[in-house]
Amino acid sequence: MFDPKAEAMSRDERAALQRHRLWGLVDRLLVAGGVQADRLREAGVKGGADVTLAELHTLPFTTKQDLWDAYPLGMLAVPQDRVVAVHGSSGTQGRPTLVAYTKADLDLWAGMCARSLSCAGASAESVVHNAYGYGLFTGGIGVHQGAVALGAAVVPMSGGMTERQLRMIADLRPDVLACTPAYALRLGEAAAETGTDVSSLRAGLFGAEPWSEELRTAIENVLPIKAMDIYGLSEVIGPGVATECLEQNGLHVNEDHFIVEAVDPATGDPVEEGEPGELVFSTPTKQALPLLRYRTGDIAALSHGECDCGRTLVRMSRIRGRVDDMLVIRGVNLYPGEVERVLLGSGLVVPHYQLVVDRRKPDVRLVVACEAAEATEDGPAEELTRALRADLGLHAEVRVLPAGTVPRVEVGKAVRVVTWESGPAPLPGLD
Repeated sequence: MFDPKAEAMSRDERAALQRHRLWGLVDRLLVAGGVQADRLREAGVKGGADVTLAELHTLPFTTKQDLWDAYPLGMLAVPQDRVVAVHGSSGTQGRPTLVAYTKADLDLWAGMCARSLSCAGASAESVVHNAYGYGLFTGGIGVHQGAVALGAAVVPMSGGMTERQLRMIADLRPDVLACTPAYALRLGEAAAETGTDVSSLRAGLFGAEPWSEELRTAIENVLPIKAMDIYGLSEVIGPGVATECLEQNGLHVNEDHFIVEAVDPATGDPVEEGEPGELVFSTPTKQALPLLRYRTGDIAALSHGECDCGRTLVRMSRIRGRVDDMLVIRGVNLYPGEVERVLLGSGLVVPHYQLVVDRRKPDVRLVVACEAAEATEDGPAEELTRALRADLGLHAEVRVLPAGTVPRVEVGKAVRVVTWESGPAPLPGLD
């Protein structure tokens, strides 16, 4: 349900709301103490009234390292007896980054996910097939509680069990599908292979991994839906931070609750509007773990301007990649999604691929493993090699493998990049 009061404010109205909420955030952080309070005091901030939106970019960052250093819940801003849930994301060496929630935080999260579903055309009459994973990961439970808050019926499938997923879609006739984009593609292909009726689907909310416009086209070719992007991360709240609407022209950031900036990943300085930068979020309405200027590591561009849907929220582009996911191959810096764009845009391969970074020798090489869309005598390897060189300046070795060789996603996120440091090849046919 589109909320004009929250999503269609004028920029002046929203700025006034953000300023008021930012002051409250700073005051609460100073009272809570800890690393964020120490940094604010070092910056000369004695209270929220010392901070303006225009000067927000001068305040100190918070990083994932801060959360790791305070593991498990050392950055709480409320007494622990107010914590009603803990979620998290995987960190280095499998150590999770844990995030606590109060009851009010869960209500906020449910409201944001309900807003996301509404943004994609869902309503109280909808049936939401939720194939995101449930558990410590925020995806499944976030979308679930958003559907409940919207008044929709939710089918809590979680990930995997593709045959059973298709049976539930055919029997329960959902109109909304929520899962990772890679798994949406897998469901669509499996439906075609088995002749399963998925014609009830109208919209899809796909996130938890970067994906390209070309992958959107591939998904919409195998499912009868509009495929839309949803963005979030556990540290900020989970899914529901930003969502594409039916116009499919950028993700609306719920900036009444998440103040967003884009900065140069190297310098931390603000970038110009429309230019890609690292997303930085402040969470002025969160209670258990409020964050000031949290560096996400995600690269996207921000732009203002009213959308045809009526929302005036700032829009962000698709995530182009993560700062720590950038590949450096023979002097060329690129994100995996850039390779995806060229591969899928060629029309020569199916939308399944894997990038193998071969580090067995000092001269690192990139092997692009893919499967041809049509069987031909020579295959498209040479043409794809030229396309990657012309578009990205990338000298890569393209290997067109037999159909079904590249792993398909059943549970979790697609593994797009693997490193080959020793031993046998990670995929057959690469030696």
